Amino acid sequence: MNLFRKGSKLCSIAQLKCPRCCEGDLFETPTFSFRKPFYMPEQCPKCGQSYFLEPGFYYGAMFISYIWTGWVSLLFVGILIWGFGVSVNMAFLWLIGLMALLFVWIFRVSRAMWLAMNVKYDPHALGRQVTSSHSQANK
Repeated sequence: MNLFRKGSKLCSIAQLKCPRCCEGDLFETPTFSFRKPFYMPEQCPKCGQSYFLEPGFYYGAMFISYIWTGWVSLLFVGILIWGFGVSVNMAFLWLIGLMALLFVWIFRVSRAMWLAMNVKYDPHALGRQVTSSHSQANK
């Protein structure tokens, strides 16, 4: 069983691709680019799937981001303190640096996870475009 095959949730999350077609990018810029780090297009450039399913849709992604950040912080600080004998103050200074580097990545992965939980893969999605009321309202 290949967890990262096209159409799997993990594939679209890991590659930050549209969960419906697994081909369109969720973000315009590369993951660690600080040029437009939070900008997402309104819809998938390949299949037309709306990335904003309803107003406030990504509030759920904030909770995923919070959980990711909490666990990464606990593990990182714990490993530094108990594994390497670093002082608590120094461990938290290192944590600030790590979070500054990972903030955009955690933000993006959390949004990709939330969208993948709410949009089903459709192997025939590239053949037909989705027209949502949200994308039509913005025209």
